[in-house]
Amino acid sequence: QVQLVQFGGGLVQPGGSLRLSCVVSGSTFSIFAMDWYRQAPGKQRELVAGITSGGKTNYAASVKGRFTISRDNGKNTVALQMNSLKPEDTAVYYCNADYGTGPSDYWGQGTQVTVSS
Repeated sequence: QVQLVQFGGGLVQPGGSLRLSCVVSGSTFSIFAMDWYRQAPGKQRELVAGITSGGKTNYAASVKGRFTISRDNGKNTVALQMNSLKPEDTAVYYCNADYGTGPSDYWGQGTQVTVSS
């Protein structure tokens, strides 16, 4: 069993920054990667960024250069630093534990990010 608890998010103006964190606990030894997804109203959930246990990262084209994913293995935490935010980044963001076969059933509780003036 794995538990994911998210922190951060909120309301920010376009061009602003926010930081999301996801604290992972439980049986974490077999997790291949940690991923961040988002789901906007009326849209499917999409992969935003991921980071493997070895530190390799990947990003959706829409956020590349603006978002940075990182991990602190000592604190079992994965963070998503979001800069230059746009209204189209508005969504509920979720962290997920990936065992190498795509999204698992282990999700964070979700965090609302709203980018609006």
